[in-house]
Amino acid sequence: MFKGRHFDRSVILLCVRWYLAYNLSLHDLEEMMAERGLNVDHSTVHRWAVHFSPRLLECFNGRKRAITGKCHMDETYIKVRGQWTYLYRAIDSAGDTVEFFFSENRDLAAAKRFLRKALGRHGRPDRIVIDGSQTNHEAIISCDAEYRLRDRSRRSLQPIRIRKSKYLNNRIEQDHRRVKRRIRSMLGFKSTASAEVILSGIEMVHMMRKRQARFAYNPRPSIAEQFEILAA
Repeated sequence: MFKGRHFDRSVILLCVRWYLAYNLSLHDLEEMMAERGLNVDHSTVHRWAVHFSPRLLECFNGRKRAITGKCHMDETYIKVRGQWTYLYRAIDSAGDTVEFFFSENRDLAAAKRFLRKALGRHGRPDRIVIDGSQTNHEAIISCDAEYRLRDRSRRSLQPIRIRKSKYLNNRIEQDHRRVKRRIRSMLGFKSTASAEVILSGIEMVHMMRKRQARFAYNPRPSIAEQFEILAA
């Protein structure tokens, strides 16, 4: 993963982890590395975050524990180039992140893409709670029907139960805040491509804090330890 890099893997992992996990700007990290005698340009840190976040997330997903049968689905706003875009997210009844999906649009097609991604990776939950969005309601019905048509287990699958409740979805609204707190200090993204990648890294760190991955011999690793294990 780090072959041919000018800087040591420990420096790269440190910068990527600090950038994704804490309210630090790229220039903050450039100054902090300079204090340690390392001449790391802020643009280099950004390239590291964009390059390594998807790879680390892929390794993390391979260790991710199973979700519960009840999910909460919602979307939140993210600003890119001064325009509002959308981050679709779902968590289960234990508060674990189920899936996330970045989209420039908030419509039926985007909701379906998010749900297909979630169902394809985690299977069908028994129930999904939404905040009253008719678009999300239609997307769940459509994607669930597609999933049941493709099922070859010959089981009689009941449709996913959909619960519309603004108040029951407070759980995911609170979870949004933890992700957006990190985004706020970035002062917006400059492109949709980098936004999608950096958001995936932020979501990965959020899942690390919730200890959603299984690690042999260490049931409660720190975020730093998890980065080291995933990059090994």
